[in-house]
Amino acid sequence: MLDGMMRRLIDPPLDRLGQRLAARGITADGVTLAGLGLGLAAAGLIALGAPGLALWPMLAGRLADGLDGAVARASRKTDFGGYLDIVADFLVYGAVPLGFVLLDPAANGAAGAFLLTSFYVNGATFLGFAILAERRKMETRARGVKSLYFTGGLLEGTETIAFFAAICLFPSWFAPLAWGFGALCFVTALSRVLLARRVFPGG
Repeated sequence: MLDGMMRRLIDPPLDRLGQRLAARGITADGVTLAGLGLGLAAAGLIALGAPGLALWPMLAGRLADGLDGAVARASRKTDFGGYLDIVADFLVYGAVPLGFVLLDPAANGAAGAFLLTSFYVNGATFLGFAILAERRKMETRARGVKSLYFTGGLLEGTETIAFFAAICLFPSWFAPLAWGFGALCFVTALSRVLLARRVFPGG
């Protein structure tokens, strides 16, 4: 819901930094992989009992997730780069909740499973819509220049980052926050299904 507004704020400084990094020979794929490594490191720290410390590599990894596109725009965008970016995003989004489940399976297991199921369904509606949008040559730049068609929703990247920050800062609240965020993910997924039904009518 907030990604469009946030992109207008963060894209100009990210583009300037991306131009500097591209001029030094740093590739967009390299930035994507660095962000992935930071996200997985955050998940590992959570599982080892240091969720507060995990906040910093998690935020740095999400910064890299925005920066890789800026580097690509300043150098060369590739289909594989966009593919790698979305795969890395989904892996991090799954790894962070898994870290909390591993930290305390008894307290966090059910809520973590519910949250991961909601992510799975939400991701399916997002990617499925993007495939059909590509088939129809649909385009949007409401959330910046992307390799895939990005549909809006109640929960997007900005809200997910805020949620991850909250559970890192307040790990004892993971279960209730996960139940609530997961429920909102299902609402977001349903809204995409209804949008797809309207945009891509069936027989």
